[in-house]
Amino acid sequence: MLESKWLYEIMLVIYSLSLIGYFFDFIKKNWKVNRISFSLLCIVWAMQTAILYNQTFIIKSFPILSLNEGLFFYAWILLTFSLIINLFPIHFIVLFVNVFSFFILILSITINAQHLSYEIGAEFVHEILVTHITLAIVSYGFFTISFILAVLYLLQYQLLKSKKGFKWLWRFTELRKLDTYSYGAIIMGVPLLLIGLILGIVWAHVSGDPFYWFDLKTLGSIFLFVVYSVYLLLRLVFGYSGKPISIYNTAAFLFLLVNLLLFSQLSNFHF
Repeated sequence: MLESKWLYEIMLVIYSLSLIGYFFDFIKKNWKVNRISFSLLCIVWAMQTAILYNQTFIIKSFPILSLNEGLFFYAWILLTFSLIINLFPIHFIVLFVNVFSFFILILSITINAQHLSYEIGAEFVHEILVTHITLAIVSYGFFTISFILAVLYLLQYQLLKSKKGFKWLWRFTELRKLDTYSYGAIIMGVPLLLIGLILGIVWAHVSGDPFYWFDLKTLGSIFLFVVYSVYLLLRLVFGYSGKPISIYNTAAFLFLLVNLLLFSQLSNFHF
């Protein structure tokens, strides 16, 4: 496998877009996004099926004879099950199954890259690292926008409550929109951070560099994902919105800064 590296890269990009779409549908319940995500998932399944067909019937080697081939087959099985599950009214399971399947697929491909020529393997592992860092930073960008909108919400809320600064209020968007836009930015940031974390864990596993689960940056990034997931939980399950959730958003962003600026400096292998 991996002779056509670009094919696997395209497959992972499509899979990532599908996961982001399913996450958005899980949060906002959008039928059109669900259909697009399902179509992308079918494309990934078709690409994996073609690879397995070539491995089984052209190369004449059933794909369970090595760890990376077994993982690839396992990821295909999970993806097949998720497509079947999608036909029943339990769609939220599709997201969780495919997050795990995505992890297994990347792990399979990167392990296989180690067995190729040094140039191809090293290049692919490096691309995994670059993508991990890029997605994490992009997610931080969405969280920053969300934080700014939350601060604007709190500022306008305070101005309205104190009946001061009315000459500035025309510069603000109405409270409801500030709250909604801030929420939307986090909906975009959380799945990007999750995919970035998955890529980071896989890269650390196959790169050969020392990896420490108890490294401050590692723990900080995982906890940051939990913090913003709790934001979504508070919003979706417990109905928090407006001022309370904006205050939580502000506190979450302060931890993001600690993770980015302090924990990175104290890490054993992060920059």
